[in-house]
Amino acid sequence: MSTFPHTRKSKLGYDTEQVDEFLQSARRAYDGDTPDAPALTAADIRHTAFGMEKGGYSTTHVDAALERLEDAFSAREREVARAAKGEAALFDEARTTAQVILNRLDRPIGNRFDRASIFTYGYNRSDVDRFAARLTRYFQDGKPMSVEEVRTVTFRPQRGGYKEIQVDLLLDGVTDVMLAVR
Repeated sequence: MSTFPHTRKSKLGYDTEQVDEFLQSARRAYDGDTPDAPALTAADIRHTAFGMEKGGYSTTHVDAALERLEDAFSAREREVARAAKGEAALFDEARTTAQVILNRLDRPIGNRFDRASIFTYGYNRSDVDRFAARLTRYFQDGKPMSVEEVRTVTFRPQRGGYKEIQVDLLLDGVTDVMLAVR
């Protein structure tokens, strides 16, 4: 029996063997009841990638499962940190990270991140700036936004657009803050 639904044989999906191996490893890490249990964090799960194969697992279903897994690891990490540092210290860290994010987002539109070379693609600056405005309203005005929206946002490619790594790191920081204050 399959862990997830498969795509049609002619369509690409995630490599089933890689997904199954990762989930077994994640289970051992979460249970932590064996000496060979791997160290795994919520951030590790967020950055997990799988190869593609025809007839593989449905990317939508696997991605949703990874998000739930990340939430579970994040909740446990918060509890461990809360016990070690205390609630106030955790919120201070989240507040500090949120301020760093806001400082970046406060930069002029079109110049919030470094640009990719004119010969390479980056994220569309207008798309990123539009989402940055939403993030600013979330942090400053308390406008509702879900972790899911941050995790699934996509930006069109653009020659000379914003460098993807910088935007992705900021989005990781936003996700960390949102998970920390749940």
